[in-house]
Amino acid sequence: MSQHHPDLPAEQAYVDHAYDCLERSRASAWRLRDLNEADLGGTFQARFERNAFDEALVKRLTDLDLGQAALVFGRIDRYAESPDTLETFHIGRLAVADEQSEPVVVDWRAPVAEPFYRATGREPMGLARRRHFSVEGRTVLGLEDELFGDGHLGVGHDEGLTGDDLDGGTVAATGADGAPLRGYSTLLASLERGRTGTLGDIVATIQSEQDEIIRSPQHGVLVVQGGPGTGKTVVALHRAAYLLYTHRFPLEDQGVLVIGPNRVFLRYIERVLPSLGEAGVEQVVLADLVPDVRFATGPDAADDPIAARVKGDERMSEVIDRAITDRERPLRDDLVLPFRYGYVRLRVAESSRIVKAARRRFRRHNAARRWVEGEVWAAMAATWREGDATPADVRRAVRSLPEVREALERMWPVLTPAELLHDLFGSRALLRSAAGRLLAEEEWASLYRPRHDHVDDVRWTNADVALLDDAREVLGPRPRKSGKPDDADEIRTYGHIVIDEVQDLTPMQLKMAARRSLNGSLTVVGDIAQATGPLAPDDWDDVLRHLPDRRPARVVGLSVGYRIPAQIMELADRVMAAATPGLRPPRSVRIGDASPRIVAVEQTVEQTVGLFDAVAAEVRTLLAELPTGSLALVVPDALAADADEALNRAGIEYGRAAASGLDLSVTVVPVSVVKGLELDGVVVVEPARIVADEPHGLRSLYVALTRATQRLVVVHAAPLPAPLR
Repeated sequence: MSQHHPDLPAEQAYVDHAYDCLERSRASAWRLRDLNEADLGGTFQARFERNAFDEALVKRLTDLDLGQAALVFGRIDRYAESPDTLETFHIGRLAVADEQSEPVVVDWRAPVAEPFYRATGREPMGLARRRHFSVEGRTVLGLEDELFGDGHLGVGHDEGLTGDDLDGGTVAATGADGAPLRGYSTLLASLERGRTGTLGDIVATIQSEQDEIIRSPQHGVLVVQGGPGTGKTVVALHRAAYLLYTHRFPLEDQGVLVIGPNRVFLRYIERVLPSLGEAGVEQVVLADLVPDVRFATGPDAADDPIAARVKGDERMSEVIDRAITDRERPLRDDLVLPFRYGYVRLRVAESSRIVKAARRRFRRHNAARRWVEGEVWAAMAATWREGDATPADVRRAVRSLPEVREALERMWPVLTPAELLHDLFGSRALLRSAAGRLLAEEEWASLYRPRHDHVDDVRWTNADVALLDDAREVLGPRPRKSGKPDDADEIRTYGHIVIDEVQDLTPMQLKMAARRSLNGSLTVVGDIAQATGPLAPDDWDDVLRHLPDRRPARVVGLSVGYRIPAQIMELADRVMAAATPGLRPPRSVRIGDASPRIVAVEQTVEQTVGLFDAVAAEVRTLLAELPTGSLALVVPDALAADADEALNRAGIEYGRAAASGLDLSVTVVPVSVVKGLELDGVVVVEPARIVADEPHGLRSLYVALTRATQRLVVVHAAPLPAPLR
């Protein structure tokens, strides 16, 4: 990256001009909004149109607010009508025009910007030159040029890479196909920049294999397999931004949903899409999609291993179906009620007929309740000996009687998902009836838990989320007093769904996500080698069979690791080879300036103070080596409190991932929530305990070892797992 490029002053002037144009656009949008707010009268239609116009202006103002993100980060010069004619486009985060509506900056997602990411020496896509900017705020710090073709702009380079600033200590600057990495000096500077508490976008340094995924067609399920550091998360988020730009209508109305593995991860990625001008995308964990219930936190949020596996198994869908069927029951005895000067009757046989007919007629349980009631009134009216009673007459006369309410609740109760599962899990008899022929006794017995006095007192576990959602789908909305279903109970669908760390979702959770797909369009990203869920898949077929199949699924791979230095990856690869011997690890594109350190601590099993005193010392060392970096102490979940005590004793300021995200310089991160995060320095504590405590211990250790971008330290007292020895 040249800081003395002859074009640097001209490019700085151009960037300044682009910011001036952006500011004029912002000022114009504010003036329009002020004019719109000044007129508050008019018809309902006029007010509706003003509100819609105002929402569009607010969105535009949000898009135009870049904060500290760079507006312009690149330029392409391409041949126009003849080899002697060039046209120039500056590439940036969003489109900016001047007062004559002439383009000043081209949105990175526009078709004309595609060669900036995809052109190579073998396929220049009409480019003569590609220029990368190193930018801090509004200041252009340096330029890096890649020349194509036969040298109209100077000496050509067959592979489209100048290479004038490549460091000698790096791995060869080539991508997955052997072609040079785009803007290598810019990429390297970005990778070596200190991490903050949130994930940054890669819009300025997207590589060709990443761009191909980002711009791939919307339809069907796209699976992105990528090892640690390959950028699969940011690729998926950039793809969401690209699809919203390319298919603004109808995607903006249909909605885009991003599902993450936990709230620590969501806080970590929360700024990526807004930095790309897309602030309206919903980012959730699965529990956010289930309304009207409360979930447990901390250790209470997890089931025991047997129950977690059973609750994730797809057989639970049929268990729930049978549990609902068990609540649709005929009467035990005839129901006899006073009416006028005599009696009306609902016979057991009639109640059985009504229940069977309702099962045939209605797909969703709650939708049948009004029909069942109507059939009950009609059946009773038919027993009136005088023959002049209508179903409405009977309904008005008997509906408030407690015996009637009791009979209807037996035959066809209106149920919420929480009520259904609370009753099911709180009764061994109901569990045996619903699951006895589907699950082994040990399996269905693991689901039992004592009933609470009221369903609102229940704190549901993470594994319950998908079961509540499955029950919600089968039960359907509760009828309102008007008889119409309550729309608030309906499951919302989305035009595109992104799922991160998808390899950890159980079949029931995958079905829950698929249920929200409007058209079968999903981008799912993950790494089979990092699968640590209760029903970890062996290959992508295990995942795809639970996702929409309207169109053939596509599985693509990211094979180049950008984030993790080669020395750290070499250590982690030994663990990966033992955990998932059939998978190939990604290839790192850079060598760090320090190898991993493994620190052995002499102590007895009963003493943990010595171990964590050594851990605190290593944290102090990393703070000195990386004074502006972000550090994580990755510990077995059971030892998080010991880590807190040690850092407090050492006087080191720190945060807990669940409470503060990665906002502080040092964060204690339990290994169960470390997936997807990246930090400058990482201390992994007691690898043997991680392997022993986690359901897929070696895979969890592999995840822990692949979070660092600069420094990795492993501290242990117990003997190391075999792959690390």
